[in-house]
Amino acid sequence: MGHFAEFQSRRGLIRLKFRMALRRLAWKWLLGGADVAKRTLDVVGSLAALLVLSPVLMLIGVLVRLDGGPVIFAQTRVRRHGREFKMFKFRSMRIDAEKQLAALLGENKHGVGVTFKIKDDPRVTRVGRLLRRYSLDELPQFYNVLIGDMSLVGPRPPVPREVAMYTLADRRRLSVNPGITCIWQISGRAEIDFPGQVLLDVNYIESQSLSADMRILAKTPRAVVFGPGAY
Repeated sequence: MGHFAEFQSRRGLIRLKFRMALRRLAWKWLLGGADVAKRTLDVVGSLAALLVLSPVLMLIGVLVRLDGGPVIFAQTRVRRHGREFKMFKFRSMRIDAEKQLAALLGENKHGVGVTFKIKDDPRVTRVGRLLRRYSLDELPQFYNVLIGDMSLVGPRPPVPREVAMYTLADRRRLSVNPGITCIWQISGRAEIDFPGQVLLDVNYIESQSLSADMRILAKTPRAVVFGPGAY
């Protein structure tokens, strides 16, 4: 009986390990499947947007060029796991905008946190003001999504200067690729301060799903056109 009981015990242990291995494989497959689905949405959505919006992109390019200076502004931003990349935008500011930043820091509307936002920024050009009001300056980022630096939905990509001031809790935003739109952009945009942005981003990351991304994408156009906080 002793040998039989030992055999049964070993048999039960093997079954338990087998079930646990299957669960780990299923979990990895589920996570991998979610990543594949999100990336598929990104590629299809960004490619479709670039094709459909190509006339608008060309028109904006002409208007920005007529306003003086280069059409595209490439800025270093930080993506998943702290990797840096070049994020593309239609230029909406004067060429010397970065040099004027130090003189404007005292007017930062976001008094708490590391982000910088002010209303009626004197560095913004005439065309740029219109582009920013409707987030048209962000359209070139569909190319960033297409090449894999960004996603359609995710926390907005910070600049290295901001990341250098992040706490460990803030760095949780960098656990996924940044997005063109995000949960706080459909909930108030620049009216939400930095701690509020972090809270909403972390909540999104911890519960993200393809259906959640679709809901955020569906609400983005209305938030862009009618929502507060665009400046």
